[in-house]
Amino acid sequence: MADLDDIKDGKDWGLGTPAKNQPFFLKGSEGLDWGMKSRLTRIFNPSSGRTVMLAFDHGYFQGPTTGLERIDLSIVPLAPYADVLMCTRGILRSSVPAESGKPVVLRCSGGNSILSELSNELVAVDIEDAIRLDAAAMAAQIYIGAEYEHQSIGNLVKLIDCGNRYGMPTLAVTGVGKDIGVRDARYFGLASRIAAELGAHYVKTYFVEQGFERVTAGCPVPIVIAGGKKLPELDALDMAYRAIDQGASGVDMGRNIFQADSPDAMIQAVGAVVHDNMKPGPALEMYETLKSETLRVAE
Repeated sequence: MADLDDIKDGKDWGLGTPAKNQPFFLKGSEGLDWGMKSRLTRIFNPSSGRTVMLAFDHGYFQGPTTGLERIDLSIVPLAPYADVLMCTRGILRSSVPAESGKPVVLRCSGGNSILSELSNELVAVDIEDAIRLDAAAMAAQIYIGAEYEHQSIGNLVKLIDCGNRYGMPTLAVTGVGKDIGVRDARYFGLASRIAAELGAHYVKTYFVEQGFERVTAGCPVPIVIAGGKKLPELDALDMAYRAIDQGASGVDMGRNIFQADSPDAMIQAVGAVVHDNMKPGPALEMYETLKSETLRVAE
């Protein structure tokens, strides 16, 4: 029991200074509960309002793709340079050291493979396991216009409802099925807006050359872009720069980082673009310099 002796009256009441609340820095997130905001602050850097997510969840449907054969050798050394890790619970438990200290966005949809219909997924992780793993957010794929569109949207809704009960955000990933025709701003604007309307707390989608600013403007929550297929380093940095310039709140890159000639140099260059607004040219110079330093150390 607290000592009741010598109790003193408060004296610093700040009279004359109106009480105020600090507005939350993330688009569309002001009305969220404290726990949701706390987890989102682990994902998005409050200073820049942006994030560099390192995605290596590809194995859940692709298997040991190039660059992900050994997570302990290829990905774990990159963790210090990422804001967030995006992976499956199996890889997290087996290959990612807890002492890395990085927040995790947990891939929670699955049930398909590259040998089958990509949109035929289910909820593959229970909310209790996500909490047990201290996830900062859960992620589910939605396939707008695909054969199992309705089922994939149902998966997202289930995760959103569970996450809302426990204060855990949900990331909606706009997957693209094999049969989707035109993959333009109209399509990704549609998919992103549907995800946000259903309650996703942020959305991962693809950058498009024409009209991407309309995709971000029409989505009331933050958007991060997928890296997509491996590009030349300058092209990947240019894509990241233009996405940020047109309203994205970060990137979730995988192959354009772990398949680069120097992955640790690439993730640092991407971070400079995302958080410091570095232009693609100087970012490529930074990449080349860091790559040379890495090669010297290796020698």
